[in-house]
Amino acid sequence: MTDLSPLIHVVDDDAAYRTAVSRLLEASGYRVALYASASQLLEKPPATEPGCILLDVQMDGLSGLQLQERLAELGHTLPIVFLTGHADVPSSVRAIKAGAQDFLTKPAPKEVLLAAVQLALARFREAQEKGDRLGALHARLARLTPREREVFDLVVSGRLNKQIAYQLGTSERTIKAHRHSIMHKLQVQSLAELVLFAERLGMLADARPHP
Repeated sequence: MTDLSPLIHVVDDDAAYRTAVSRLLEASGYRVALYASASQLLEKPPATEPGCILLDVQMDGLSGLQLQERLAELGHTLPIVFLTGHADVPSSVRAIKAGAQDFLTKPAPKEVLLAAVQLALARFREAQEKGDRLGALHARLARLTPREREVFDLVVSGRLNKQIAYQLGTSERTIKAHRHSIMHKLQVQSLAELVLFAERLGMLADARPHP
């Protein structure tokens, strides 16, 4: 089975520009999907396959910035490269703050446009790999029993075995057994690795001991 090349979504109300960009991208080995408006893309939002969006800022109907906001609300995370025929600093700042990969002025030289697409695709791969890693960590965490999860939270918050035993109304020996089981299920070898596991999942702020 041959892997498909990345799919680049081009959203622009200028038909001639859409055609020119499509030819450039296809000649560079990419698949291309063309949209004459933001609404047209929203009718069938992009799947989460490798790709990115080349998005015009000023269009009839929904603007590029409004489409960016709508896609974020829908949970779509494809990197966006904005294209505009007018230098617009406020719009570019707004777009970048909202997570855009780049903001190019038309007509962008082909080398600049292709470089922006390559960076956007690299960002997509990084986000996908990070998501896969977090998914694997969450899968391990789900193996813990409710009591093991309680002990885990207390351990990574810095509590000692005797403190945890007192708080949970059990013995230190039982807590040690829980810790052994937790480390086995989470596939870690030390307390430092256990804390790092929690940190990677953004759990440490929630696991701080109460006064």
